[in-house]
Amino acid sequence: MEKKKNVKKKEVCEKFKVKKGKNEAIVESCGVEEEEIVKEGQIERQNDLFKKILLVMGGFIIFFLVIYFLNSSIKNFNVKGVEFDIDTKEMQGVTLYHTSLPIIYNGERTKYNFWLRTDPRKLDNLVPFGGKIIFRKNAVFDVTTENLFCEGDWTIGLTNMFNLYKLFDLNILTKKENETYTPKEDYMFITISEGNKTEILQKDDYNYEIKINNCEVLPAFEKMMLEVFVRYNNK
Repeated sequence: MEKKKNVKKKEVCEKFKVKKGKNEAIVESCGVEEEEIVKEGQIERQNDLFKKILLVMGGFIIFFLVIYFLNSSIKNFNVKGVEFDIDTKEMQGVTLYHTSLPIIYNGERTKYNFWLRTDPRKLDNLVPFGGKIIFRKNAVFDVTTENLFCEGDWTIGLTNMFNLYKLFDLNILTKKENETYTPKEDYMFITISEGNKTEILQKDDYNYEIKINNCEVLPAFEKMMLEVFVRYNNK
């Protein structure tokens, strides 16, 4: 049985013109209109319900905003002032860590992009280095062993490091026996060798040694790159 509404009736009349031939008459039409009776406190309850709906909707909006910003903060991070973002799209199935340096190319300001394969946040622990990179006009590399040509890591790491150094107009050279490198102030020497521990040593203002253990080539080279990023960012 349909529940009876709590309504009140009131008479409503409307007047309108009726034209018949050349004559015009005003006709009044009346009827009964039902109007729901508002109970005491009903408006307050409706207002309370509306406020609760708004609160719930606001809660959902805040929740999704928090999730969005959390995801953004997870994908973007800062290491010693260098901004990185996590990239899972550049290479399928591989997590890369992207950063960039501003450069001038063809007279226009643009960015040169780099992708590391080692999480930059872990490099300080993976590859200790207590020194400071001091650039010279020429970077002379001395590779003392062939045991570090570990699959494609060697080529990837060394190529990225060379590309970074070239941005600073460094000449990349391979050390030759009996070659004299003068004046001394124009050269930095980087020796790459095997070691019991992966680390980078600074022997003096001109000489560095990258010691690599267990084919940890990429972390070692990318640690050198990170130090350059930091140096550039803080200059």
